[in-house]
Amino acid sequence: MAPSSSVVAKIKVQLKLSISRLRMVQQKDSAIAKQQRRAMAQLLEQGKDESARIRVENIIRSDITTELLEILELYCELLLARIGLLEAKDCDPGLEEAVKSIIYAAPRTDIKELQQARQLLVEKYGKEFALDAIDNNDGKVAERVVKKLRVEPPDPELVNSYLKEIARTYGVQWPKRQETPELDDDDDDDDENPSGGQAVRNLEAPLSTDELSRATPPRDLGPKSPVSVAPPSPSTENISPKIRLPGPPELKPTAKMSGLKKRTDADEEKGKETNGEDKGGVRGKIPDVDELARRFAALKKQ
Repeated sequence: MAPSSSVVAKIKVQLKLSISRLRMVQQKDSAIAKQQRRAMAQLLEQGKDESARIRVENIIRSDITTELLEILELYCELLLARIGLLEAKDCDPGLEEAVKSIIYAAPRTDIKELQQARQLLVEKYGKEFALDAIDNNDGKVAERVVKKLRVEPPDPELVNSYLKEIARTYGVQWPKRQETPELDDDDDDDDENPSGGQAVRNLEAPLSTDELSRATPPRDLGPKSPVSVAPPSPSTENISPKIRLPGPPELKPTAKMSGLKKRTDADEEKGKETNGEDKGGVRGKIPDVDELARRFAALKKQ
């Protein structure tokens, strides 16, 4: 029997190959499924419902197989991430489901790399462990793996759901509705409404030139800015986020600016005192009418 370390190294290599192979097969099956769905839509459009119901079962089975391969890929990634636990003699409880699911499902797939990884796992843990996994005696195989490997006809509701989804995706009306002619109850309507029953809209009076000149143009009129800012998405720290655009930096007054401002204020105060009120009267102020009348009377008396 080969040493445990060499077997684990081989398992690691096969797991990497299995993951890449599983992904390629899934992509290939998805491309084929798209072509089958397009052909199914043509059958529904032509009214061949019975043929579509039979052929859609192949699409359902293909989707189930793709889902199974995706599950096995996840199990391979799990074993690859915890490859150090495979060094132990007994299977770790955290890896038992993944190991037994691969041993159970690998023979039912066409992935040779996965089957070789299965053989190495059987060699690592022994025949009794492999027999328990094949027969699923202890129920450690994942239930979803067992369910997807069952061979049984699909449920009629699932078939109808597939057909409806295919018809909706490709814009086909299915199931087709039977068109029933509508009877006219009132024969006199044609005479009263010669335009086919459609009301003729009254034309609105055109706006005058003054009203057009006073009208406010819409905000979205004219060229739009090429730069647009999307609001941030809400988070637990900021439930109602708002856009804050960067503005001009705020300038703080320096000592030199403060001294210049003080000198300017002092000059203004000095100017006010020069042009202000004096003891002898008002200087630099325009006299009013009463003042002019008094001065004129004083000149006459002289």
